[in-house]
Amino acid sequence: MRLKNKVAVVTGAASGFGKSIAALYAAEGAKVIVDDINAEGGKLVAEEIRKAGGSAQFVLADVATDAGWTALVASTKQHYGRVDIVVNNAGWTHRNKPFMDVTEAEFDHVYATNVKSIYLSARHVLPVFRAQGGGCFVNIASTAGVRPRPGLTVYNSSKGAVILLSKSMAAEFGPDQVRVNCVNPVFCPETGLSTEFAGGPLTPELVGKFRATVPLGRLSTPQDIANAALFLASEEAAFVSGVCLEVDGARCC
Repeated sequence: MRLKNKVAVVTGAASGFGKSIAALYAAEGAKVIVDDINAEGGKLVAEEIRKAGGSAQFVLADVATDAGWTALVASTKQHYGRVDIVVNNAGWTHRNKPFMDVTEAEFDHVYATNVKSIYLSARHVLPVFRAQGGGCFVNIASTAGVRPRPGLTVYNSSKGAVILLSKSMAAEFGPDQVRVNCVNPVFCPETGLSTEFAGGPLTPELVGKFRATVPLGRLSTPQDIANAALFLASEEAAFVSGVCLEVDGARCC
């Protein structure tokens, strides 16, 4: 098992990428904290992991707030005694629309969820990692931060911030034996935000337009992203830090 006895916190784990990452980490031996603001969905994910023979606990915490991270770290240490891996997966977007139509409240929500949450994760978890002699952050960014699509300018820029945050954190935290990497998924119809990205219902025609921009001829799946997040958290990536792994079928080439 590639994550045997590791303790992993996965934010936004009630559905989509987070759900698949949590399930795969548990299958690979990790003890998983399933975090989400969706209590019903998060509890179900943790229960499914336990039924499959894994170890998981649900924690209700809003990672866009300092209080949320205080509770999340305290609950993780209470359940499992330590923290080895943090997957910053929780995210949000405004609906696909012109930049000038994005409200200030929407801007603030996107940046709080996508960017401030990562800042807060470091504020709360880095001292734990330092005390333990190391740790690992895996941040879920997006191809939108590298090759942006129109109508998502604020979201795109937030993911660009995640990418640069990850690289800079890696450089600064390296002496503490803390690795920081990120994953850039391309559009995935199976996530809860997909209709917002698309600006409307995912008709076959609309999905086809997204698919046509990917050289490998398909869109990403939650399992694709989970596989990448597993590698970056594993000992196989022990000397990999500051990397942004595009899981995009060559979309960003």
